Amino acid sequence: MSAGIKQLRNKISSSSSVNCCRGSLKLNVLTCSTKPEPAQSKACVFINVPAALSKPRFHLDLWLGFIIQNWALDVGQHVAMLVLSADWFPANRPGAAEYLHILYNVTTPLVLLEMLERSPRMLPRLAVRLSIISVVMGTSLHLATDSITRRLVLIGYQLHLSVRENPVMKNIKPSSLVDAFELLFYYDDTLGHLMWYVPLFLALFLFFSGCFCCRKQETMPAAAWMLLVPNIAYYWYLITEGQTFILFTFTFFAMMATVMHQRRRGMLLDANGLFLLYSFSAALSLVALWVVCLWSDAALRRKHPGLIYVPQPCAVYTLHLRHNNQT
Repeated sequence: MSAGIKQLRNKISSSSSVNCCRGSLKLNVLTCSTKPEPAQSKACVFINVPAALSKPRFHLDLWLGFIIQNWALDVGQHVAMLVLSADWFPANRPGAAEYLHILYNVTTPLVLLEMLERSPRMLPRLAVRLSIISVVMGTSLHLATDSITRRLVLIGYQLHLSVRENPVMKNIKPSSLVDAFELLFYYDDTLGHLMWYVPLFLALFLFFSGCFCCRKQETMPAAAWMLLVPNIAYYWYLITEGQTFILFTFTFFAMMATVMHQRRRGMLLDANGLFLLYSFSAALSLVALWVVCLWSDAALRRKHPGLIYVPQPCAVYTLHLRHNNQT
């Protein structure tokens, strides 16, 4: 009888010690304190050590791959179109720019999946799959339209003009084909860009929302400062050439609202969050400078007559620079 009572007392004491450990662990997580309680058992110390050692780090491999992929494949396709002669590839077959665009369509979903996997705030699995499908469809629409646009540029199509105002379209027979080209450019400029860029900026924002820590304000490492300039330049290209000013600005203000909300809770940005915030801020400043420099250009204004006026670099090149290079 006495032996049974002793066993019962041992079970009660062991369960209470486990509950004490769990309560102390929860208290340490909420207060972000790595100091163990004086009455903790060895099991409690063993549980708290990994939580204390898990510090946020700068994801150099992720950002380096993101920048190389965007510059080599997205920006690189336009560079290949300008550098390589059109006579090297038949007009009825894909060229170097199209092959780079195909590689970009394949690698972009992989990069976004890796970014979402490292984000502590994960979308539901169905939403992730729909986002990846949307990105693939949007980039595919962009690939088809860009391929046709490059062939049109070779015969005199002017990128700074709308479809109906282009001299090439005014001479086309029958005139109803202009409607078909307008539908083609609608798939690219409107529908394709929405399907492409909305999941992209959503992934960036979800990743940013998890870049907070409860320690003191962190600083970016030297590698992050080296990657900052090419990342800013690509975001500038994304806003101007992709015409994503509204979506980019909305994402930036959402990031700023998240920062103010987290500061009230005592949470500060880590190195990854600072890298994103600095990139977005500097890119918007570059876009503002770009718009100011081209504000009085009447030819570019014809394509963007509204209040939001963000000229595309390719349109500026075909309007002002290509003619000077040919002469």
